[in-house]
Amino acid sequence: MSHTESVLPVHQAAPAELPANHLADTLLPVRPALVDRGSAARVRPGMIDDLLAGPDALAVVLSGRRGLVQESTMVLASARELLAELERAGSTPDLVVYLGSALPGSDLPEGTEMLLFVLPQPPEPGTAGIPADASWAGFRDVAAGLTATSAALFVESSAIANWHAGHTHCPRCGTPTEVEAGGWVRRCPADNSEHYPRTDPAIIVTVVGADGRLLLGGGGPLDAINYSTLAGFVEPGESLEQAVVREIQEEVGVRVSACQYLGSQSWPFPASLMLGFTAVTEDTQATPDGVEVTRARWFSREELQEAVLSGEITISSRLSIARSLIEHWYGGRIRDLTGA
Repeated sequence: MSHTESVLPVHQAAPAELPANHLADTLLPVRPALVDRGSAARVRPGMIDDLLAGPDALAVVLSGRRGLVQESTMVLASARELLAELERAGSTPDLVVYLGSALPGSDLPEGTEMLLFVLPQPPEPGTAGIPADASWAGFRDVAAGLTATSAALFVESSAIANWHAGHTHCPRCGTPTEVEAGGWVRRCPADNSEHYPRTDPAIIVTVVGADGRLLLGGGGPLDAINYSTLAGFVEPGESLEQAVVREIQEEVGVRVSACQYLGSQSWPFPASLMLGFTAVTEDTQATPDGVEVTRARWFSREELQEAVLSGEITISSRLSIARSLIEHWYGGRIRDLTGA
C-alpha cells in the first residue's frame, strides 16, 4: 500500500474579527450524552453488588450481538428482579457491567442507574423474566426506530460487550483475566497488568471535486445500487489527515488536496469510532480499486436527489454519520424513495 506523508493544509487562518477559539459553523452538531458513564463511581469495590441488591437499578440485556427490545425502546427491567428470574431459569448472566446513570435529556429520570446483563443464550420471550412482547434484535435492524436513549444504550452495551468477548485472556501471558471497575477493566492475576476497552479509529469522508460534485462509492457486485461515503481504518503512525489522503488514493485513485474534520460517531460493530471528514480534490476521474470499492460515481446535488427518488441508487440510512456527511454537503435533508 502506498502512503502519502504530506501534511495537509487543514486549518485556515481565522478572520481578524473572530476570536481565536471560534468554531466553524460547518461542523456537524454535537449530540449530547444521555448517560453518565460514572468513571469515578464504578471503581468502588462491590458497587455492582450494591446496585443489584437495591430496588432502583435497571438492566438492559444482550445475548450475542442482539439486544432485547420492545417497540422503540430497549427493555429496561428491574435489575434485581430480572436477575432473580434469570437465575431461577438457569440463565445467569455471563457478565454484568455498569453502564452509568441517566443524564438530563434522556428518557429516564435523572440519576437512574443502569446495568448490562450479557447472557450466554437468549431466553424465549415470556420466559426467565423476559417480557412476552419483547424480541431479540440486532442494532441495524431496529436502530432507525429506537429512541435516542435506547440507541445510546444499545451502542454502549454492544461496545463493552464486544470488547469483553475478545479480551478474555491477558495478551502478555495468556492467563484468564478478571473483571474489575464495574466491567470497564480486566486485570491479569498473574502479572497484575490492567487492560482497558479499545476502539479502532476509522476515517469516513465526503470527497468534493472542484466543480462541487460529490464522490460516492460502493463495494460488492458492479450492478449494486448502494452508494455511500468512502472510509477506512487509521493505521499505526498516521495522523487522521494522512489516513484520509491514503485511503482515498488507495480506494478510488483520487488525490486529496485538503480536508477538515466535521464530527464523529461510535460504531461498535465490532469496535469502531468513525471520524467524519470532508475533503477536496482537483481530480475529476475516480478509479475503484476493485477490492474495497467496485463502483465510484460523481453526483451534483440535483443528480443525487433525482437518483435517490427514482430508486436508481440508495444511500446510507439516517442513523449513520455517512448520511449526516452527505446531507452536510447537500445543504439539507435528502428525500428518500419512501418520502421520508
